[in-house]
Amino acid sequence: MSNNLPKVAWIGLGIMGSPMSENLVKAGYDVTGYTLERDKVDRLVAAGGSGAGSIAEAVADADVIVTMVPASPQVEAVAYGPDGILAHARRGALLIDMSSITPQTSVDLAEKGREQGVRVLDAPVSGGEAGAVEAVLSIMVGGDRDDFDEARPLFDALGKTIVLCGPHGSGQTVKAANQLIVAVNIQACAEAVVFLEKSGVDLSAALDVLGGGLAGSTVLARKRDNFLDRDFAPGFRIDLHHKDMGIVTDAARNVGAALPVGAVVAQLIASLRAQGDGGLDHSALLRAVERLSGAQV
Repeated sequence: MSNNLPKVAWIGLGIMGSPMSENLVKAGYDVTGYTLERDKVDRLVAAGGSGAGSIAEAVADADVIVTMVPASPQVEAVAYGPDGILAHARRGALLIDMSSITPQTSVDLAEKGREQGVRVLDAPVSGGEAGAVEAVLSIMVGGDRDDFDEARPLFDALGKTIVLCGPHGSGQTVKAANQLIVAVNIQACAEAVVFLEKSGVDLSAALDVLGGGLAGSTVLARKRDNFLDRDFAPGFRIDLHHKDMGIVTDAARNVGAALPVGAVVAQLIASLRAQGDGGLDHSALLRAVERLSGAQV
C-alpha cells in the first residue's frame, strides 16, 4: 500500500459497499471494513483489505471514513452515540457518507461532525451494482470545496462522473432527483415491454432498435437483460427505491414542486413492495405491469 494515500475506514459492505471498497483496495488504499455480517468483512479481507470488529476499531486511526448503509436511520445509528463514528474518529478526519438519505439528515450530520472536529461530505451514487463493480458510478457531492478536492482521488477510484453539487445536503437532493428519473424510466420501459409482447413483436429486436434511438437510455441498456430474462436478482432493491421515492416526494412537497408522474410511480413501487416483491431488483416493476395486464406472475 502507498503511504501517500489516506487510510480509509469503510462502514457498510452490502451490494454496493463491497465492490466499492474493493475498488479502493485495487487502487492502493489501505481499507479497513466493518459491517454487521462477518462474511462480508471476510470478503473484503480476501480482496486485500482489513477487517474490524467494531466501528470504533475501524475508524480509530482512519484519515477518511466512508459510510454506505441503506437509509437515514442506519446513518444515524453508525454516526452517533457512544459507539458511533463521531465518538471515535480523530479530529480532522473526513467522513464521506455515500448512502442515499434525506438531505436534512446530511445537513444535520455535517453540523454534528463540525462540533466534533470531523469534516463531512454527502456523496450518494448512481449506477447500481454494475456501476459499483465497474467503478463507473456517478457521484453527486454536497459540502465544502476544499474537502471535495481532497476526496477527489478517492472518488476517481469509484466513479466516472463526479460533481460537487453545492453545500451540505445538495448531493442528496440531486440523488433524489436521480431516483425520480430512474423510477419513471423503468416504469416506462416496463410498460413498453408488456405492450410489445402483447402485440407479438420480437422483444429483443424491439429493445435493440429502441436503445439506438431517442428512447435509448442507460436504464434501458442496463436493464434490458432483466426484462428479457425476467431476471430480477437485486442490483438495487425495490425496498430501497421505495425509500428513495419517499425522500423525493417529501422533499418536493417541502419546496413546493409538483411531481404528478413521480407520485404515481411512487405508488406503483409501494404496491409492488406490498405484494411481496420488495427484495427484487427495481426492474421488477415489469411484474406489476404484467399483473395489471392480466398475467399471472
